[in-house]
Amino acid sequence: MTERELLALYAVRCGGDWVRTAKAIREGNRPEESEIRRKYITILDQNYPECFRKLRYPPWVLFYEGNIALLRKEKITVVGSRELTEYGREMTRAVSEILRDRYVIVSGLAKGADAEAHRTAMNGGYTIGVIGSGLDTHYPKCNEPLYEEMRRNHLILSEYPDGIGVEKYHFPWRNRLLAALGNALIVTQAEIASGTMHTVNEAIALSKDIWCVPYRIGEPGGSGCDKLIGEGAYILYDLCQLKEGRFFCRY
Repeated sequence: MTERELLALYAVRCGGDWVRTAKAIREGNRPEESEIRRKYITILDQNYPECFRKLRYPPWVLFYEGNIALLRKEKITVVGSRELTEYGREMTRAVSEILRDRYVIVSGLAKGADAEAHRTAMNGGYTIGVIGSGLDTHYPKCNEPLYEEMRRNHLILSEYPDGIGVEKYHFPWRNRLLAALGNALIVTQAEIASGTMHTVNEAIALSKDIWCVPYRIGEPGGSGCDKLIGEGAYILYDLCQLKEGRFFCRY
């Protein structure tokens, strides 16, 4: 058994839990050999994303479906509310449509902004989804067509092996990967108290540029975006910033 195979077995035995996997590795209690049918990459592999090595808790193993070569391309992370307003939907679609020619669009395969970003990117570009469960769990069910298309022609990543379902705490943990993958993070809609803001905090910790769509005072769904702009995030005041290349990434 190779070291990478052993690492994958640890991850499967520990259900993808980072702390339990680290403890199992440290204690050296070798798991029983078994076949892992999912494709995977490990922290020991050359094609493991360098952006993950910079994390305080880099994933030991990433299970995947689709085109792993997309990890080598330039990427932008697009996130936002699960309950999109019409304006939020329009902005998510516009941002993803403009950037898909130059970047792989990364998001979290949730409903709302994530689904809109993935769907738009697939129409002429490429997209990566990072999920908080095993690849055999398609959550939410309304995104089933997205899963099927992305597993064939794009890429879906997860730290969790098959059989691990959706847990609330998986999503904040997953967000560090969304933040790390993109050269920058674009927020198309967010309330002040939302999961999107957690992804923003992860991106800030990694010194990533944060770009936000502005909202009118009192407009539903946009208070988080305006707060971030007030705290120093870049403002997407004109979509020509994207079209003309004035949107830039330093990382």
